[in-house]
Amino acid sequence: MRAPHKKQAGQILVMVALSAVVLIGSVGLALDSALGYLVKAKLNAAVDAASLAAARGVSAGDSRDAQEANARLTARKFFNINYPDKFLLSTPTLDPVEVHFDGGTVTIDVAARASLPVSLMGVLGFKTLEVSARAQTVRKDLDMVLVMDTSGSLVKNAEAVKAAGIAFLDKFNASMDRVGLLHFSSGAQIDVPIRTVERGFDRFAASTAIGQYHFDGGTNSAEGMWHARNQLRKIDASRRSSLRVIVFFSDGSPAAFSSHFFPADSGNCRKAGSIATWTDLPQGSATGVDGLYRIDVAGNNKLSPAEDCKASALARLPDWYNASHDGETASQAAGLHEFPIVTNAPRVVTSSLSTPQRGWTNVHRASRNLVEAMAAKARQEDIFVFTLGMGSSLTKPEGPDKEKGEDLLRCLANAPDAKAACRKPAEPVGLYCYAATESELSPCFTRLASAILRISK
Repeated sequence: MRAPHKKQAGQILVMVALSAVVLIGSVGLALDSALGYLVKAKLNAAVDAASLAAARGVSAGDSRDAQEANARLTARKFFNINYPDKFLLSTPTLDPVEVHFDGGTVTIDVAARASLPVSLMGVLGFKTLEVSARAQTVRKDLDMVLVMDTSGSLVKNAEAVKAAGIAFLDKFNASMDRVGLLHFSSGAQIDVPIRTVERGFDRFAASTAIGQYHFDGGTNSAEGMWHARNQLRKIDASRRSSLRVIVFFSDGSPAAFSSHFFPADSGNCRKAGSIATWTDLPQGSATGVDGLYRIDVAGNNKLSPAEDCKASALARLPDWYNASHDGETASQAAGLHEFPIVTNAPRVVTSSLSTPQRGWTNVHRASRNLVEAMAAKARQEDIFVFTLGMGSSLTKPEGPDKEKGEDLLRCLANAPDAKAACRKPAEPVGLYCYAATESELSPCFTRLASAILRISK
């Protein structure tokens, strides 16, 4: 009579055993799925990092083969850093990195897999859990002009400035990116014109030019900004890159500007010249305005005194900037009204040079107004402006309005930390980086390069 109970007990044991297998398998599924998600997240992050790094790494090398090799090597390096072997006992595999060139665009495809041994899911017959990830980065074409300050105040930092500038250019692709180079002090000189049709730039010529810089003269920032924008504007709209950038380096506040200061029939200084202020208003018999000079474009853009052109003979400041129109007469150049010198905003500038105080104030304010207006015009044309400043002088209030040079550089870039008065949210937002000492210069240039390459993706 007890046999049925034994039979039922046996059935219950079978059901318990089956239930236990299902329960263990369910717990294992939940546990191994959680581990799988962790591995998947880690793998995604590693693949993304590898793809972005490869897009930066493709800039190295002057041949297509060298660029592809460096992109793959960089992708492998960053994948290994971001996904250590045996992460949660998994085994990663990075697939061959694909690099595709198409005109001025490079597409990087990175894919990877990871095999994860299961735990409790093994009771259901599973041995491993396989996860995969893919990432693609498209590095778009770039048109960029690097503007280097070579004023006399940088002479003690000359070698560090040269090395940082050369290293900065090395971060860009010599066969894909259009890059122009110019420097300014009391005037501006184009070292490597940006190509207007073909892509790429001559890295050797640019590095050689930087290595030969001499540091002297004043700080005529407007000339540097005007020529940088003009270089980018020379590229026909149909050939322009999707990203256009000006990178502007300086160590001080602008204190000079250029123009045609005399009419064509005056017999005085018919060519464009530069007028400059001292940092502080001189006392006593000083005029408050440094002598008017003619720009000597053949001599590293140093200024040489113009014999027939003296500050004492200058009655007033011109109404408009017209320095870069030497192909026309002074009167014709005056008709090209784009950037006002005499203006009520953002700083009031009159044409008066009647007293040392008025001359010093007007020249100083005009120097700042012009470079700000030129940078604003560039941004309105969808050009990003990135600025880099070095040295303690940028943090000190100067000029008639006690303004800091670093605030000006922030405004030029339309940086997020710029003063509200000059922030333009609708315009391209650049970046300002400050290097207090020359040891911080290269890291600052690297930061700007990373930001530029990030935008181009």
